[in-house]
Amino acid sequence: MKNNTYCLRFLGAVLTAGLLFLAGSITAQENRPLPDKVHHAEPLYNDLVRDLGARKGEKEFNVGADIKKMNAADEYGYLMEYEFAPIDRLGLEVETDFAYTKSKLSGVGSSNELERLRLSSQYSFYVSKQHATTMAVGYTQIFNFVEGGTAFNPFFVAAKSWQHNWHTLIYTGPEIAYRYKTSKVEMNWQINTSFHYTLPETDHFIGVEVNQVVADGKLETTLRPQVKLGVNDKLAIGMAAGFPVGGKDRALSSFFRLIYQL
Repeated sequence: MKNNTYCLRFLGAVLTAGLLFLAGSITAQENRPLPDKVHHAEPLYNDLVRDLGARKGEKEFNVGADIKKMNAADEYGYLMEYEFAPIDRLGLEVETDFAYTKSKLSGVGSSNELERLRLSSQYSFYVSKQHATTMAVGYTQIFNFVEGGTAFNPFFVAAKSWQHNWHTLIYTGPEIAYRYKTSKVEMNWQINTSFHYTLPETDHFIGVEVNQVVADGKLETTLRPQVKLGVNDKLAIGMAAGFPVGGKDRALSSFFRLIYQL
C-alpha cells in the first residue's frame, strides 16, 4: 500500500513538473521578442509568397479570379493559395491555377482544367525599420499541366515604405520554361513594379502595378490600377483592372482577390 502511495506521489510530481515545463515553454514562446518587420503594401496581381519579413506562425489563404474578354473566347482564371511562415522571415506557398475558356465560335467547345501548380519559397534577408526597407530572395517551381512542362523562377524583391504612407516595390527574375515533348527551353524575364498609397490607420490602399515581361527581345507591359479594402483584421478584398500596353495581347482584363489571414 505504501509502495502504491509513493508511486502515485512520484507520478504526480513528474506530471506537475512536466506541466510546469510545458507552461514555461509556451510562455517563453509567447513572450519571445518579435523580429523587426516593416509594413509594405503588397501588389494584388503578382503578390508575394508571404509578407516581407514574415514572422513564424503567420498564415494566409487567398482566392482569386482573372477575367479576360477576347474576340474568339472569354477566359476565366481561378487560383487558390495557401501561405505560411514556418520560421521567422521565411514564407512558403502552394498555389493551384484553374483555367476555364468559353468559346464564342460555333462548333468550338469550352474547356475547364487544372492549368498549373506553383510551389514557392521566399526569405527576407534584409529588414531595416530605420530605413523602412526590406529585401528578399525566393524561388518558384511551376508545373504546367496544359502545356506539358515545368518552369524555374528564381526572383528578387525589394520594397521601401516612404513617409506619408507611400510604398514602392520591385519583383524581378527570370522564368525558364522546359517542354517535355520537344525538350525545348525558353526564358523570359519578369519585371514587376508597384506604387501604392495606404490610407492612414487602415488596411486600405490604392495604387498601380506594372507587370512587364521581356521575351524574344520584346517587352510586353500591362498596367493594373488597383484598390484593396480591409474588411476587418483578418479579411480583405482586392480589385484590379488590366490595360495592356504594346505587345500582341490587346485584351482588357479584371482581377479579384479575397485575402483571409488565418
